[in-house]
Amino acid sequence: MTYEIVIGLEVHTQLLTKSKMFCSCSCDYASAAPNTHVCPICLGMPGTLPVINKQAVEYTVMAALALNSTIPEYTKFDRKNYFYPDLMKGYQISQYDAPIGKGGWLAIDSDGVKKNINITRVHLEEDVAKLWHRGDYSLIDVNRSGVPLMEIVSEPEISSPGEARDYLVKLRSILRYLGVSTGNMEEGSFRCDANISIRPSDSRELLPKVEVKNMNSFKAVYQALEYESQRQKAVLGGGGELVQETRGWLDAAGMTVTQRSKEYADDYRYFPEPDLPPLVLDRVWIEEIGGRLPELPEARRDRFITEYSLSLYDATILTNSKAMADYFEDCIRVIGPDKAKTVSNWLLGDFSRLLNATNTDIQSVKIGPQHLQEMLSLVENGTLSGPVAKGVLDEMFRTGRTATEIAAEKKLSQISDSDEIRDLVKQVMASNKEAAADYRSGKEQALTFIIGQVMRATRGRANPSLVRQVILQELGGK
Repeated sequence: MTYEIVIGLEVHTQLLTKSKMFCSCSCDYASAAPNTHVCPICLGMPGTLPVINKQAVEYTVMAALALNSTIPEYTKFDRKNYFYPDLMKGYQISQYDAPIGKGGWLAIDSDGVKKNINITRVHLEEDVAKLWHRGDYSLIDVNRSGVPLMEIVSEPEISSPGEARDYLVKLRSILRYLGVSTGNMEEGSFRCDANISIRPSDSRELLPKVEVKNMNSFKAVYQALEYESQRQKAVLGGGGELVQETRGWLDAAGMTVTQRSKEYADDYRYFPEPDLPPLVLDRVWIEEIGGRLPELPEARRDRFITEYSLSLYDATILTNSKAMADYFEDCIRVIGPDKAKTVSNWLLGDFSRLLNATNTDIQSVKIGPQHLQEMLSLVENGTLSGPVAKGVLDEMFRTGRTATEIAAEKKLSQISDSDEIRDLVKQVMASNKEAAADYRSGKEQALTFIIGQVMRATRGRANPSLVRQVILQELGGK
């Protein structure tokens, strides 16, 4: 029997506010000593009263609008009751039936297939404390408890692990463009739980779903969902029955394991939060927020294609990151739009290689647009060859020095003197007589070999076109 995969995603993302959701404690929990950014409110002390963080509400409205959601005038907070040790109060202040954002969609392009994934809701809640497991006991750091947490829930319309990954990449890009979240999965500020189930291809009835947790990278999400879909099929193929449960992803083992039976909404005993009044969102305020939304990744990608004549691929990669797209346009303002393709090639090639190899954030690089303009000018006027320019870029990236300084110090200027190149060609051909004979006998690839040997002898400094011209002359014009 063949089965279809049905996936719904619940994404929790911490919001970039200075203070927590319901108190004035700092949200900068990562760099603080354990249990130092706390107060009676986030410690859950009796008699304390929460106060809503307006900035967190604004950020959630921004995200909901960017996801094409409807913002109702009336919303409220609810108590979600459960008794895990990461909540000191024994409940979480969240939203249930009256979220800030209702409906909406996110468009993805997965393997060339365009698809809209519908959004169920966008709501606001507080994060929980962090547990540090130590063998047979656990320690609790309350610093994270109360950090504003926005949850974005999709409809179960995702059909493959690949689509799930593409949805998350697109969603994170939008949140980063809005400036509402860092979106760093490895730091826990962008977290994903996935509900996955299968059904026979000829049926519309879903089998019991499994919630998968503990996935801290896009790769982990893909691998966990791939594993879980195959596990569920194997259970049915072996005559077993699927049960609704929560399973955790073990990255090192490459498998999911049972954690607990899955709770239902009734298990949480939701009821309106008695310490907070209903929240009424002014329509003028919502419209003002909507008017401040930045150009989002898809619109920027399309503009790059139209305005700079970039390919769909180049424009997509450049605009996936707002920081990269901003840097590209900063360079274009200095270098000129007619060099857009050249700038794109350098940024997506060697520049990105250096960023990845050194784990450097693009906002921290020592190379400014003026540095890149100077290097490209040296390449264009023949002072630097392409291969040498790559090495110069490495040095620029590491030290922040200019291409002119580096080229002068290391004597990297391109050799364009025809007599000097002719002497080099003669030396190389004298050492590679077989290659010269092969070319004269009709083996065209021998020419490439000889050119390569000359470039190697000059460490890439020789003018390639002049080298080719001189070699052909020395070979008799063949």
